[in-house]
Amino acid sequence: MAAKEGEWAFPVEMRPRQEEWRFDLQPALDSVVGLRAEIPEDAFTAQILGTERAGSGVVIREDGLVLTIGYLITEASNIWLTTNKGTVAGGFPLAYDQTSGFGLVHPLGKLGVKPIERGSANSCRVGENVVMAGHGGAAHSLKATVFAKREFAGYWEYVLDEAIFTAPAHPQWGGAALIGAEGKLLGIGSLLVQEKIDAGTIEGNMIVPIDILGPILDDMVKLGRPNRPPRPWLGMYATEAGARLVVAGLAPGGPAEKAGLQVGDAVLGVGGVKPQSLADLFRRIWSCGNSGCKVTLRVLRETATKEFVVKSVDRNDFLKKPHLH
Repeated sequence: MAAKEGEWAFPVEMRPRQEEWRFDLQPALDSVVGLRAEIPEDAFTAQILGTERAGSGVVIREDGLVLTIGYLITEASNIWLTTNKGTVAGGFPLAYDQTSGFGLVHPLGKLGVKPIERGSANSCRVGENVVMAGHGGAAHSLKATVFAKREFAGYWEYVLDEAIFTAPAHPQWGGAALIGAEGKLLGIGSLLVQEKIDAGTIEGNMIVPIDILGPILDDMVKLGRPNRPPRPWLGMYATEAGARLVVAGLAPGGPAEKAGLQVGDAVLGVGGVKPQSLADLFRRIWSCGNSGCKVTLRVLRETATKEFVVKSVDRNDFLKKPHLH
């Protein structure tokens, strides 16, 4: 599908070309659909993520099931899917897994799209060329390079043991497909990030590896979430500030805010142990038990050390649930 007149498109030299790949490129690109979601203004995530969200999704099954990045569909009241051939159908937000970040959308009409086969991120090495495909065919796809595979921690209490990082960067890769050299789906686009490489930094995209999906897919389809106890959530948005782990924000009405934590507090300990990194901070919180457990935090506020006991919750309890019209 070519970009319409007046629509943005990547320069031709940056797009993937069929002669560069061993697989049939066009069907792989056509497995990616456009996704637009509408979220109620009073939704918990509306202030941070907005009430209108747009990105991509990838058809992964013959029944049209669409895999995307979860933040696009969280608390969505309406979802619209658009194929490269112009077919439009409504969608139902079937599932969202906060641990992986994946979301699933069930199309409410026939998309007429052939699914892409899932591969493994383990087949993709640093330095390897890949295709980053957004909705819109080759005009909205890039020949990219994997420049890192490593742990990733997000301030919203999120950790991946090994994420994939690609360049060149693009701000619209939410829900886009990372397609490997064999034409298989290796990951789903998440965030635009700045990564430290050697002595400098590089702007790229963080990709969630597809391998995480297999063990949880059936449960997500049947139950709307993986069949495991929810992790404890504090609503404490933390960041690394030099050698310190600092509270950068608090979810309104969340456990951390209710317990009395404040923006600017430096976290010195979780359950009496000093966390060594942002990922370590969240893992120590999760190791305290399932949602509902109490988490003891020691913080430095200006020059005083304080201790707080925070009663965690299930983050899902703060979110609007999907419903069929």
